[in-house]
Amino acid sequence: MNSWDESENHGSPDPVSTDAGSGSADVREPLFSEQEYAHRLHRVREKMAHQGLSALIVTDPANLFYLTGYDAWSFYVPQMLFVPAEGDILLFLREMDARGAFRTSWLPEHQIIGYPERYVQRPHLHPFDWVAFALRRRGQIAPSAHGCVGLEMDAHFFSPKGYRALVNAIPEWSLVDCFELVNWVRSVKSDAEIHYMHVASRVTTAAMTAAIDAIEPGVPQNRVAARIAAAQAEGDGDAWGDFPAIVPMLPTGASADTPHLTWSDRVLRSGDAVVVELSGVHRRYHVPLARTVTLGPPSNAMERLEEAVADGLRAVLDATAAGVPIRELASAWNWKLASYGLEKPSRLGYSVGIGYPPDWGERTISIRSEDETVLEENMTFHLICGMWMTGYGYEVSETIRVTSTGVETFTSFPRQIIRK
Repeated sequence: MNSWDESENHGSPDPVSTDAGSGSADVREPLFSEQEYAHRLHRVREKMAHQGLSALIVTDPANLFYLTGYDAWSFYVPQMLFVPAEGDILLFLREMDARGAFRTSWLPEHQIIGYPERYVQRPHLHPFDWVAFALRRRGQIAPSAHGCVGLEMDAHFFSPKGYRALVNAIPEWSLVDCFELVNWVRSVKSDAEIHYMHVASRVTTAAMTAAIDAIEPGVPQNRVAARIAAAQAEGDGDAWGDFPAIVPMLPTGASADTPHLTWSDRVLRSGDAVVVELSGVHRRYHVPLARTVTLGPPSNAMERLEEAVADGLRAVLDATAAGVPIRELASAWNWKLASYGLEKPSRLGYSVGIGYPPDWGERTISIRSEDETVLEENMTFHLICGMWMTGYGYEVSETIRVTSTGVETFTSFPRQIIRK
């Protein structure tokens, strides 16, 4: 890992040594083969060329992980991966994080560069001021000035201040939106990624089982959340649990007409319906799942939703296969709901895989009638068959994998109301 002092004295970079040797228990083996990481970078550069990009700046932590393996809770401060059209990619992190980035990333240390602590959360400075100068010293500015340089303009952790720092420091560059370039590369998973999602599904199953077991009259919501969180971390044997990008959601009773509520100390009562949406996670790969639990017999209206959703979900799964346009999945769902006199204005689902807070979605493909994407083998989606009515709600979801001939679901919970 390299760092240097960008002050009046612009001397040569001073390497910062590390004393962890290869094979250390505290240095993770790469999750994927060298060939897979090389293939990912090749696909990214193909898309860069198609978009006329001479370089790409990656700031989304999920995309950093996808391309380098770097994994830490450091995304709350600016960090970036510089991807030129050719040559070495360079990972820029806060110095205290860069010192240990070799423990998770496959990158050699000379491609991991730390910016000084004095640039962190200062009103008149930004880390990208320093990064821009570091790129200039490395001769990276001029080669990237002949085309456009792509930015992840809609990434959660790319701020307006960071954008302004790059604009001011590198006037030679034409900065443009890359339109989630790396996210789109991620939409088709490798077999190795599918393996990690299968492992994550075991964590999902353990967490949902814990939730269902914990939901009883007299139990406060926060205790249910605690049981879920414990199961998400513990996992299932060698399928240990990573932290989820989204906390468990527990809309309950009348408030279940709103999908993204978490929990309070509200005590569960007989007659309550509790919507549980959570995800198991393993090595950053997510397999979300939602089910609805009732404490006592469900209402007639809820049972009607149960039947409609089950029919709609079955129609979607029957329609899913490689080569099928996304809009046909949405159509199958919408027509089935319409036969019950119902409609769902929100999207039916989205592409899913690697996730960091605040979201486990990939921000690319959405299952709705306007999406022209054609399904490919090993695309993975979270199908959210949620119906949020007035004063009540019902949700069943599945994480699925598109196969050459159909579809695979990652979990096997009954797709119905769980009555207790």
